[in-house]
Parts: sequence; C-alpha cells; structure tokens
Amino acid sequence: MSDKPLAGRMAVVTGASSGLGARFARVLSEAGASVAVMARRTDRLEALVAELNAASGKAAAFALDVADTAAIGPALDQAEAALGPLSIMVNNAGVGGDGMAMDMTVETFDQTMAVNVRAVYFGAVEAAKRMIASGVAEAGEARIINIASIAAFNQLPGLTVYCASKAACASLTKGLAREWARPRIAVNAICPGYIETEINSDWFQTEGGQKQIKGFPRRRLMDEDVLDEALLMLAGRRAHFITGTTITIDDGQTL
Repeated sequence: MSDKPLAGRMAVVTGASSGLGARFARVLSEAGASVAVMARRTDRLEALVAELNAASGKAAAFALDVADTAAIGPALDQAEAALGPLSIMVNNAGVGGDGMAMDMTVETFDQTMAVNVRAVYFGAVEAAKRMIASGVAEAGEARIINIASIAAFNQLPGLTVYCASKAACASLTKGLAREWARPRIAVNAICPGYIETEINSDWFQTEGGQKQIKGFPRRRLMDEDVLDEALLMLAGRRAHFITGTTITIDDGQTL
C-alpha cells in the first residue's frame, strides 16, 4: 500500500483553526491529500497552511463562518478552483452549547444549532452537489465525514442543547447516506468521547472536571491522535462500502 493513500484527492476541513480540525488537516495532508482548511480565524489558518506546505503538502486557507449558510458553497468553489475537485468533506466545525435549560438563551441555542446541525447539513449538501458535478461521486471517491460526539447517544449533564445537536448530526448522517446511496456518496460520522480541546480545556482543569475524569473507566481523557485511523479509513478509497455508519471512539467512557 502506498504511504500516500490519499494522493490525488482534495479534502476540505471546516473548523480547522485549532484542535481536532487542525489535527485532521495534518493527517489528511500527510496521507497525500491536498487540503483546504476553513475557519473564521484566518490568522491561525495561514500558520497551519505554512506548516503543511513546508512538509511537502499542498494546502490553502479559506475564511468561512459555517453559521453563514450562504457562504458555504462559494467557499467550496474557491477551494476547488485552488486545489481541484472536492472528494473528502470533513464537517468538523462545532460549538459547545453548554448551559442548564433554565439558563439557556435563545441566542446560544440558535448558534449551537446553526453550527452543529445546519452547517453540517448544508456543508454536506454543497459538497455532494460538487462531487456529483465533477464525477468524483461516479468514480466512487466521494466521502463526507461528519464529526458528531458520544453526546449523540448519551445525555450529558448540563449539555441538553449540545446533545440534541449531535443527535441531529448523527441522524442526518444516516438520512443523507440513504438519500445519496445511488449517487455513490459515502456519508459517515465519527463520534468521539472526551478529548481535551479548546472547547473543554478550562472545564477539565476545575475540581468538577477532574472528578468527571476519575469517573471514566480508564480515568483519563483521550489524545487528539486517537481519531486518525478512523478518519483515514472513512476517507480512503476502499471505504466505498461504508456509508450511514457512526463510529464511536471513546476509550470506554460511556460504558
């Protein structure tokens, strides 16, 4: 097997300015894909692109607020113009949406749904349109990977809105996979457990956060690299028989 299994493919990663998104971009680039990284914070994106290109990769940065639905399609067009036909779409951008129900504001609720649900849905739709138009889908190389969470299947304390958004993400993954089965677009989701990122790092430094970690069967958080193999499997050429699947990777945290 080639050490660059994704050579000749173009991948888009949303929410790539830090955390898992930046990690996904590095993994895909190392596997040979050209990578379009998208986020609101373009200063961080430029640093990531410089890093990837310095390592003999091919990457470009594009400003995108995924909550602005109308901006998603044009951003994908810019990515294709710079890097070639889209074949791997990673809908990674997400927000926390934490808060007790009686304290939840309409603004936080709407923002959570806009980023974690609406943006994933229309990110997939806009990607699928381009995959069909370019012939990538017909060639069996169209991959859409949504980043959900164990929150899709488990009710986490104080995270009702976040859990609802991730449950919706998992559901729309299956629905789109069924709808696009004949066009041969594989749509899957990765459901990670707790990984320390910018979204939750402050919490896990607190006494409550430390207590939560001790309640996990293995009493630890996961490292960012634990999703690498699942990402590469779902993005790979041999994954054309995998669609409508949600893969949970949580170190047994939900046992």
